[in-house]
Amino acid sequence: MSRTALRICPLCEATCGLTLTVEGTRVTGARGDGEDVFSKGFICPKGASFGAVDADPDRLRTPLVRRDGALREATWEEAFDAVAAGLRPIVERHGPDAVGVVLGNPNVHTVAGALYPPVLLGALRTRSLFTASTVDQMPKHVSSGLLFGDPNAIPVPDLDHTGHLLLIGANPLESNGSLCTAPDFPGRLKALKARGGRLTVVDPRRTRTAKLADRHLAIRPGTDALLLAAMAHTLFAEDLADLGELAPHVEGLAELRAALADFTPEAVAPACDLDAEVIRTLARELAAAPAAAVYARIGSCTVPHGTLASWLVDVLNVLTGNLDRPGGALFPQAATDRTPRPAGPGHGFALGRWHSRVGRHPEAKGELPLSALAEEIDTATGTGEPVRALIAVAANPVLSAPDGDRLDKALASLDFMVSVDPYLNETSRHAHVVLPPPPPAQSPHHDFAFNTLAVRNQVRYTRPAVPLEAGRMAESEILARLVLAVSGMHGTDPAAVDTMVIDRTLAKAVQDEHAPVHGRDPRALADLLTGDNGPERRLDMMLRLGPYGDGFGARPDGLSLARLLAHPHGIDLGPLRPRLPQPLRTRSGRIELLPEPIAGDLPRLRGALRERPAGLVLVGRRHLRSNNSWMHNVPALTGGSNRCTLHIHPEDAARLGVRDGVGVRVRGAGGEVVAPAEVTDGVRPGVVSLPHGWGHDRPGTRLGHASTVPGVNVNQLLDGSLLDPLSGNAVLNGIPVEVVTLP
Repeated sequence: MSRTALRICPLCEATCGLTLTVEGTRVTGARGDGEDVFSKGFICPKGASFGAVDADPDRLRTPLVRRDGALREATWEEAFDAVAAGLRPIVERHGPDAVGVVLGNPNVHTVAGALYPPVLLGALRTRSLFTASTVDQMPKHVSSGLLFGDPNAIPVPDLDHTGHLLLIGANPLESNGSLCTAPDFPGRLKALKARGGRLTVVDPRRTRTAKLADRHLAIRPGTDALLLAAMAHTLFAEDLADLGELAPHVEGLAELRAALADFTPEAVAPACDLDAEVIRTLARELAAAPAAAVYARIGSCTVPHGTLASWLVDVLNVLTGNLDRPGGALFPQAATDRTPRPAGPGHGFALGRWHSRVGRHPEAKGELPLSALAEEIDTATGTGEPVRALIAVAANPVLSAPDGDRLDKALASLDFMVSVDPYLNETSRHAHVVLPPPPPAQSPHHDFAFNTLAVRNQVRYTRPAVPLEAGRMAESEILARLVLAVSGMHGTDPAAVDTMVIDRTLAKAVQDEHAPVHGRDPRALADLLTGDNGPERRLDMMLRLGPYGDGFGARPDGLSLARLLAHPHGIDLGPLRPRLPQPLRTRSGRIELLPEPIAGDLPRLRGALRERPAGLVLVGRRHLRSNNSWMHNVPALTGGSNRCTLHIHPEDAARLGVRDGVGVRVRGAGGEVVAPAEVTDGVRPGVVSLPHGWGHDRPGTRLGHASTVPGVNVNQLLDGSLLDPLSGNAVLNGIPVEVVTLP
């Protein structure tokens, strides 16, 4: 007998509400939840395939422990005994930095992935932290930290109210949005146009999003920062800069104007391969629009000047008075955010508090570049201890980081490795212990991270759609036990981890004069928490202490877990609203338009005015039915347009003798791959494109379907040496490559 259950989709950043059809303990169908307060019934092919993702037969059901050189099934007790025996001695003998931690993209899609890694890092005290952020979004965190004092204060475009949207290096019709959580992004863009608004897309590819635009500019890859600098220059030169109500909150305007003096449209145009007058027109239209927003994403982050491009996006929003204005770019307010503090100066944001051991790369937001992981393992020279052990949580850096071949060999040399992953994939196959979390239908869902980036304030929570299968362990318990193993408390009740976090949080809150629980008894507050388990009690605590919370009874109409459970389709908290100066945490208490690290990197951007690629350059691409490397094992999500082919323009194909459908060899600094060519005018001349996340052809994995259509690993074309210096983000786009036909 079938029933229905609600679930928030965890398969991309759009966080759409789903209505699942469940027969027994099996999900047999998924459709959009028409009553969801945020997504209102929208669903994409990934969400529609939820049941197939959930029931993938290659998902691991029991832990694996390496014995006699082979991974074999084990009990949970045996697995955690092995983890404690493998990790703790390395910490004691070589120090915590000898244990590296790699956090992958799926962490932000689960409750446990949000709640427990910070506790794990606090217990381990390692500085050897690597995450997917440095192959994706770290430039935006760094620019926000420098501008606003908080690397997580990322303004998002007010899609539902703007009248003019400039999209750079973003393709939300395929990605569903990124660093901008917006169910039905395509529908929101169509609504923008229907109300008379204007959409401009800057991208070297004619993507599905570009086809929807009023204007598409096929810029030369990697030159986004130059274009944005020239637009800002135009605003100054033509007296179009108008900060409006932002003026009291901004400093450095005159210094910024002087710093951008060399970036005239005429100086920038040849490097961008755009007409100077077109650049001026973009700036004039942005300034003239009653409400406008500039939004840029991965195409502008994964380039040599990613942090400068991210900074200039918000510089333009500031100069046109569109930051923190309805219809512009605003700061969301999530229900689990910390208790709001009064506006005023903060501690600011610092870069380079420590450096990587080998390449001396500065940390950013507490992280080292994922591109440096291999050298931190396989290189003995340098200060301190090499990484001897690794904890990988939902991470597959062999495919997601540059030069996977080198990292593949480095992982094989580790003294110990534990991987929390549902698959035996290209990375987890090296682990000494693999701890598989349950499928998503057996897990709860709340979007801690994505609600801080949402285009409308709202809060939703769904409990597991089906009970935890016998023999499986909840992801929260897996990670809690991992915390205990690294901290020398193996064998302690894992519930102690949640109790510890709750006690510490409440003890701090009652001492905060701005908190709604100031002066109260933390033990009495803990007794008031509700929930079926530790993670739910922690969510209840965060909701009640948060900006909309009930303050443990201080505000009877406020949020709590009980109130949220009474609204299974979510609670709408209203449109984005102006919040300045409250989010600012700079030392000045204002938006610092020209921070010293930015000013110090501008000479490098001036040097780019003279750069011209001599041959082909490579860019990546995203498919609607894919999300990095972890969805290619589902037959329903591969095939069709979701194929690993090299897009090449007809002019370049004719010049090189490349024929459609025939294999070509692509060479880069890190190696070479062979892929079928797809001749298309969807890329501009001089540019070729390969999708990321492929390359499922390594031995020792258990990815039955993915291995039949492996594709190639585009990141093998990189040697890991190209990084944005401020953020440590890998340069994945605009890299020179050679394309030759096969004999």
